[in-house]
Amino acid sequence: MPAPSSPRRLHLNAFLMNAGHHDAAWRHPRTQPERVTDVRYFQHLAQTAERGKLDSIFFADGLALWGKVKHNALGGFEPLTLLSALATVTERIGLIATVSTTFNEPFHTARKFASLDHLSGGRAGWNIVTSGTVDEARNFGQDEHLEHGLRYDRAREFVEVAVKLWDSWEDDAVLLDRVRGVYADTGKVRPIDHRGEHFAVQGPLNVRRSPQGHPLLVQAGSSEDGKEFAAQYAEAVFTAQQTLADGQGFYKDVKNRLARYGRAGDDLKILPGICPVIGSTEAEARALEQELTDLQVPEYGLAQLSGMLGTDLSGLPLDGPLPVLPEERDINGNKSRFTLVAELARRDGLTLRELIARLGGGRGHRVFAGTPEQIADQLEEWFTQGAADGFNVMPPHLPGGLEDFVDHVVPILQDRGLFRTEYTGRTLREHYGLPRPAGRLAPSVTAAEGQPA
Repeated sequence: MPAPSSPRRLHLNAFLMNAGHHDAAWRHPRTQPERVTDVRYFQHLAQTAERGKLDSIFFADGLALWGKVKHNALGGFEPLTLLSALATVTERIGLIATVSTTFNEPFHTARKFASLDHLSGGRAGWNIVTSGTVDEARNFGQDEHLEHGLRYDRAREFVEVAVKLWDSWEDDAVLLDRVRGVYADTGKVRPIDHRGEHFAVQGPLNVRRSPQGHPLLVQAGSSEDGKEFAAQYAEAVFTAQQTLADGQGFYKDVKNRLARYGRAGDDLKILPGICPVIGSTEAEARALEQELTDLQVPEYGLAQLSGMLGTDLSGLPLDGPLPVLPEERDINGNKSRFTLVAELARRDGLTLRELIARLGGGRGHRVFAGTPEQIADQLEEWFTQGAADGFNVMPPHLPGGLEDFVDHVVPILQDRGLFRTEYTGRTLREHYGLPRPAGRLAPSVTAAEGQPA
């Protein structure tokens, strides 16, 4: 008789952003914006998330100074460097960093993530992005950004090269034979000899195969190109939907694409973003939400909204509606976020001022204000109704917003049997219930018929 299967449990990732996700968080007395380049601040956040038994923490990244630094606590650490420091003060929690495939090279990227995976004992994850702004392009000698489809073509080849490099060492390549003076079996350390449209890489990687084999592959784009890319390569998806119905539609769409790549539904975890504004009562939570809204600088919000919509909104009346927007096909930045924001404004008949307020906490991700029980109810509903495998938790203010979630929401989810009470694995792949991939490079024949050279 087969053993009963384990109950399905949700996955929780903490998306950490300087003073918090709300664009006015740095002005709130509960935050510490003066510490955004203090490693001890982020070490505390990482340890808090680990105390809550969360699967992972995540740092976004861009290759330009996002937004108007005049009005927000922007800028900070390069994420792989920061995560290396956080690896030394944590033991179990996964460590996910964003790295762009448009303005990096596969060899550098594969080497850095393999290094982080070794440093952390198998806890590294790569959020794969193609970069979405012309400001980033202009930091790399380009006057304009690469076309959206071309960026994804490059990303596909980039990931394929990185995987080949991670597999260029077999797991048992290192012999460490002091007597014979043989450190490694060179028949098991092989060039990849990749020659493609965008990259030519000889290999092998100069880092041995890491504890996870491949770092966890994460993706965050929800355009048509993004969803297809996720179905082919990603093992976790960070996404943004405003309603349960939208979440269910996205979930079903992406999961249904997996079969064409020989993948099963459980091979990919979908984690919508949620920005939880937590209070001991609903009135307290809504009061905190209003406090943050009242601290917003309209100039900042308008500039951010202009970037999302690919339209200059400066000078327009804040209490008026959105102007006529371009078609999605004409957007060369983040297509999925453009569509989400435009539909939100149209659906709810929002003025510019109202839209800026609605986007302040999540930039298009869902914001929900309520008690810990109400937050848990929302997560449970999406999880059990086919809209999520877990959540990308985006605290509106830090460190308190993360502490509130860990101390008050997580125990409710644990009591309901929806979330782990202890870590059962040590690697990020084990947390997400994903197998360690086998090496994919075909063996080569050495002069001694495969014997150590």
